[in-house]
Amino acid sequence: MKNEQGNRRLHVLFLCTQNSARSQIAEALMQARHDARLLVGSAGTHPGGRVHPLAMETLAERGIDWSAARPKAIEAVADERWDLIITVCDKAQEACPAFPGRPITAHWGVPDPAAVVGDDATRRRAFQSAAHLLGHRIDLMLALPFEQLEALALEQRLRAIGREGASFEPARGRPA
Repeated sequence: MKNEQGNRRLHVLFLCTQNSARSQIAEALMQARHDARLLVGSAGTHPGGRVHPLAMETLAERGIDWSAARPKAIEAVADERWDLIITVCDKAQEACPAFPGRPITAHWGVPDPAAVVGDDATRRRAFQSAAHLLGHRIDLMLALPFEQLEALALEQRLRAIGREGASFEPARGRPA
């Protein structure tokens, strides 16, 4: 597909283990940015049965209705041509299969909010924190001049973004 300038859109895939929280949040946040240069999807190495309810709640608080989303297996998207593959969990990075066309890869590790134990407020904060970190990294990515960067330079910048805010925690009391 081509964008308004006649250039082919970059296809971005977010990978996680279950495709139920982090990769779904990343896909939704990037789609909500409405960047005409990109098409985005997500998948999991071992997909869960549903998108985590707190992921959907976190997105709804940002005005994104993600209620129709379902986890997808890598096999469901393996035949598509992906230009950028971004893993958002360490296990998915380790298990990431080879995709056709030699896509650019980057790792944006994000702590798993679904693994957080505690009361409801603690668990919600974990999802808010993950969404905030992913949103920040997506904003940094969207500021890149894709059309002007060679593949190696783009890959280096995307990997650097994955290190950006690696220990970021939003301040309590502020919306993430």
